[in-house]
Amino acid sequence: MAEAEVAHHWSPITDLTGFDRELDRAELLSLSSVWDDVKKDLPSDQVDEFNERLKREWAIETGLIERIYTLEAGITQLLIEQGIDASLIPHDATDKSPQLVAGIIADQAQAVDFLFDFVGQQRVLSTSYIKQLHALMTRKQATASGIDQFGKHVEVPLEHGEYKRWPYNPTQSDGRVFQYCPPEQVASEMDRLVDLHLAHMALGVDAELEAAWLHHRFTQIHPFQDGNGRVARALASLVLIREGWFPLVIAVPDRPKYLENLAAADAGDLRPLASQFAAVQRKWFRKAIGIGEEVRRAAERTDQLIAAIGEQFRERRAQTRVDMEQAKETAHTLAQMARSQFDTLRCEVGTAIGADGEARRVFVDDGTDEDADRRSWHRYQVIETARHPSLDYYVNLREFHSWVRLGLVTEAGRSDILLSLHGVNWEYRGLVGASMCLYRRQKGDDIEHQIIELEPVCGELFQFNYKEASASVEQRFDRWLEESLVRGLDQWRRGE
Repeated sequence: MAEAEVAHHWSPITDLTGFDRELDRAELLSLSSVWDDVKKDLPSDQVDEFNERLKREWAIETGLIERIYTLEAGITQLLIEQGIDASLIPHDATDKSPQLVAGIIADQAQAVDFLFDFVGQQRVLSTSYIKQLHALMTRKQATASGIDQFGKHVEVPLEHGEYKRWPYNPTQSDGRVFQYCPPEQVASEMDRLVDLHLAHMALGVDAELEAAWLHHRFTQIHPFQDGNGRVARALASLVLIREGWFPLVIAVPDRPKYLENLAAADAGDLRPLASQFAAVQRKWFRKAIGIGEEVRRAAERTDQLIAAIGEQFRERRAQTRVDMEQAKETAHTLAQMARSQFDTLRCEVGTAIGADGEARRVFVDDGTDEDADRRSWHRYQVIETARHPSLDYYVNLREFHSWVRLGLVTEAGRSDILLSLHGVNWEYRGLVGASMCLYRRQKGDDIEHQIIELEPVCGELFQFNYKEASASVEQRFDRWLEESLVRGLDQWRRGE
């Protein structure tokens, strides 16, 4: 029998090589500062509740993404909101017993507390701590999948907190083998992993970059029989928590991108994985900042809390409000940048398709030269784009909304690429987002042009805040705008 082709040959882990992450770094630091301001206005129990829900979501998703168990989406949300309780899990909503699933999730939730305690005690990462973390996270898992001498899949006892004793080189779907670190090299590789990580900490490596490096190099070693992915995300979370940020939640819909980015890291490019980790942090900062309005409105109904609000608090809020207006000024600048780029594309695309002004034409508008009603167009498109699972955020069009549209008319019909700049979250706390979508139109019996096939063409929501320097925002936006327009035009071309 011929040996299987090797897709990835094991080699000792490599140190971090530098690359420019400054743009992500500036935004994350400013978001962290905004969240610190929001927390000052919130009752501590509300912040604690937010953190508890985040912990439960991390605990659930880290097992779902490894397919240790299955859960219906509605039950996942129920457990996040109500707590980890086996009685909340119907037998037909999972592939294992509800008691076992709840037990595994509870252990994984306890691991998050273990991470926070580690950071609070200012402990230094060690291989013994990593073994303790593995033992805790896999406590309810009795077995791991293995392959016997005849090549058959079998279940073998899982050794908790112990390095693997046998090689683990899984066969991929294409029949090729992926080689992980051989057992005899694991201990030395893990020692090297910890030493390099501590050196990075001393050098002040950016948190999102170090989290990606530590996660990836750990997975290359694959030191345990099972549970390596869960421990890798816990180690990445440890780095992020130490920075004062949030644990790394990789949800099931993000799994394909996550695996793709890990493959890119295997090939030597860590940037996509670091960018994904940064995007996850942006998402959680946005969610955290967004809890302010709900809590504030509840607090305002409490006489005791109202009585405690003094002049100093009101002055701080008033000054913060003035500061938050800066984000709107930056948004106006971005809208002008976008209009200029759209105008350039109008000429270039018009030439490419041979626009004749009738059957084929390309146009740009932003409503600024028209009446106020027209400037409020596109609410449906913007809201539907925000509701897409890849973005999933609340659009605030009350505080600020600006849009630019590229219209594309050919014999096949009409399409629009729409950029929208708008507030983010129910209460405006100085967060502004930009989204871009492509939608097509067709004539209907009762509507002149029905909107069909609406899809986001931005990889993620572009967001910024009043604490980030305008120059940094403009640099990031320029890159995001170019990438989004390329995706939008390519998607339009493929649909023609």
